[in-house]
Amino acid sequence: MSYLKIEGLTKTYNGELKALDALSLNISKSERWSIIGASGSGKSTLLKLIAGMEVQNEGFVYLEGEKILNPKQKLVAGYDELQLVKQDNGLFPLSTVAENISRPLLQYDKEYASERLETLLQVFGLEDKRNSFPRELSGGQQQKVAIARALSLEPEVLLLDEPFSSLDSLQKRGLLDELNLIFKTLGITVIMVTHDIQDALLLTENLCVLSEGKLFRQGKVNEIYENPQTTYVAGFFGPLNSIPGQTNQYLRPSSIKNSTTKGKIKGKVLLKRYFPDYDLLTVEVSEETPPWQITRYERDVSEGATIYMSWEENKVLILDEK
Repeated sequence: MSYLKIEGLTKTYNGELKALDALSLNISKSERWSIIGASGSGKSTLLKLIAGMEVQNEGFVYLEGEKILNPKQKLVAGYDELQLVKQDNGLFPLSTVAENISRPLLQYDKEYASERLETLLQVFGLEDKRNSFPRELSGGQQQKVAIARALSLEPEVLLLDEPFSSLDSLQKRGLLDELNLIFKTLGITVIMVTHDIQDALLLTENLCVLSEGKLFRQGKVNEIYENPQTTYVAGFFGPLNSIPGQTNQYLRPSSIKNSTTKGKIKGKVLLKRYFPDYDLLTVEVSEETPPWQITRYERDVSEGATIYMSWEENKVLILDEK
């Protein structure tokens, strides 16, 4: 039996727009999943339905075999076992870090609440911020407080809805590394909605790709990367270069070897951009295909120069259009 079972979920708005269309997914205990897809593909709606915070038109959600009731079926919407952290962290501005984290514990035994608070402050490295107010924290620290608060009731499943979209890259990278270790230690099941594949790669091992409310692909992140099947899925992992004269054949920038002297095809460098470990080159290879993007680790090529490119055949992706 699946730990978290999503069965035929359909959600329609205004009787016409289908946010989700008969979506089914099985998630095992302690797995970490990312849900990714284009805007309007139903990602956030799916999280709300899992949490019991939204009314579906059809389908069911089960946690350990128990049906999750929606707001029409339950007097108070939501479950302690399923905690949702939204993009807006929802911290109380006039409450301290300690007060924000412990707010869900107000109805619990004081000794348990105090022990739980101290545990979370320690786990999240917030002990020296316990008396600080949200305005005194960085964006990353605020997100840690929001997630710690969601974990205060020791939920079975943590649902994250674009939790890092407001953070800069430096804040986000450090926070993701911390959370990765925390989630592994706790063994909690995590489902995260994100538009950033890098977040998914850093925090989760499984990927669910949505398109127009339907489940498009699901599986291990590395398996989907190696066999994306469609341009829609492959595009989430980065640019694709269409091979001239070939139908539905593509190369990732990292799969292309380049040289200033010889190769399978040649092109003209249109644009050169500096990255810490390499130069990213935009190269015109053919009038029939868009310019390629390739990486070059030797910084010896200028804009306007000729460059030669080659690749191994097992690196070619054969993809359906989507």
